[in-house]
Amino acid sequence: MADFKKLAVAALLADGKIDDEEVKVLKKELWADGKIDKKEVEFLIELRNAAQKKAKGADLTPAFENLFFKAIEANVLDNGIISAKEAGWLRKMLFADGKIDANEKKFLQRLKKNATKVSTQFEALYTECMGT
Repeated sequence: MADFKKLAVAALLADGKIDDEEVKVLKKELWADGKIDKKEVEFLIELRNAAQKKAKGADLTPAFENLFFKAIEANVLDNGIISAKEAGWLRKMLFADGKIDANEKKFLQRLKKNATKVSTQFEALYTECMGT
């Protein structure tokens, strides 16, 4: 049986990038039920990692980056709290490529600002990523 997740990633990246029309489709389908679940987030992470590899250092489209970080934020902040477990998951996701880029720093700033409570593990991750 086909792995439809891999098929979707390959189809979206067939031309080497995720364009604005593809972002519209992703947004419509991923938010069809009004929320983003863990499986949908994992799909977006796999898609972003594959897109970054294909882009070979070039920036991803702003529309996709915006969709990606909004989805992660919506999932992590579903209860307003960033737990130790979520902080560990964020660390793994953010450091998957071995570095923290400007968009990831902005994302962490938004998370911290919008959370009602954060764990000490998130505070440590935030401090490390911001270089303070």
